Amino acid sequence: MKRKFWNWIRNEGEPDILILSGEISDETWFGDEVTPKMFKVELDKCEGDITVWINSPGGDVFAAAQIYNMLMDYPEGVTVKIDSLAASAASVVAMAGTEVLMSPVAMMMIHNPMTVAIGDSSEMKRAVAMLDEVKESIMNAYEIKTGMSRTRLSNLMDAESWFNASKAVELGFADKILFEDEEQKQPEAMMFSRAAVTNSLLSKLIPEKKTGTPIAQLEKRLNLIAH
Repeated sequence: MKRKFWNWIRNEGEPDILILSGEISDETWFGDEVTPKMFKVELDKCEGDITVWINSPGGDVFAAAQIYNMLMDYPEGVTVKIDSLAASAASVVAMAGTEVLMSPVAMMMIHNPMTVAIGDSSEMKRAVAMLDEVKESIMNAYEIKTGMSRTRLSNLMDAESWFNASKAVELGFADKILFEDEEQKQPEAMMFSRAAVTNSLLSKLIPEKKTGTPIAQLEKRLNLIAH
């Protein structure tokens, strides 16, 4: 059984709350029927609107995709609240919110997908093609939420872009800032690119170990989907 990275808080008479904390699946969901099924069973127990709190540096793109799909398919309202960080795959999950709110001190990060590939030049070319397709699928979620052009989204992902709450709202990745009085003047929107974020900040927000899904698993997964 893989580490459970989610938790439900259920209080009678109140909306159910889903907490997504830490890495989204420290191992790939590929070939795992138990973990996604367990998440779906727990989600199906909900009645009425739900709230999803996110504080995650990202993780497995397929896990994020399935959670995104389950939340998008949920028949009632889904309010996403970004507590501190919604980076990489976690930002994809956030796009499933009927309404997305960010803490005034939270950050969101989007970037290009990564994987691990071993082999000759042909294998490397296959890896590049695979990552390009994964990127296109991720952009679909961003495009639906923001209405932004795919060219601009692609450029933001290429630059590994970091948004504070105001910038995320400005670009359409979020709808509102938590705890903010609507009459209160919003702070200046800011966006941090890869060049603007120091190594010190990255080391605090993202685990040092960068893992990816092996190219063979990615190719097998997409082949299964195609058939």
